[in-house]
Amino acid sequence: MAYKINDECSSCGACEPECPNNAISQGDTVYMINADLCTECVGAHDTPQCASVCPTESCVADPQKNESEEALLVKAKKLHPTKDFSGNVPSHFKK
Repeated sequence: MAYKINDECSSCGACEPECPNNAISQGDTVYMINADLCTECVGAHDTPQCASVCPTESCVADPQKNESEEALLVKAKKLHPTKDFSGNVPSHFKK
């Protein structure tokens, strides 16, 4: 499930540099997450980094963008074709 940024966003920008996929950008009033680029940090981190750094807890899972760990890893591999994803990759699904 891709993440989204809700209307509680204070537009502080803390999330943008933390995204390993460059999926976060400034919108008209709040930051936005491009669901096509969001992998929930699967393959890069154990937790979604945007949610970890957001001071207003505005980065939340989008229930309309439900994706499995496998689908998110496939997306990550396409976004980062030179990265080695073999072995035990970081994922919040493995808690």
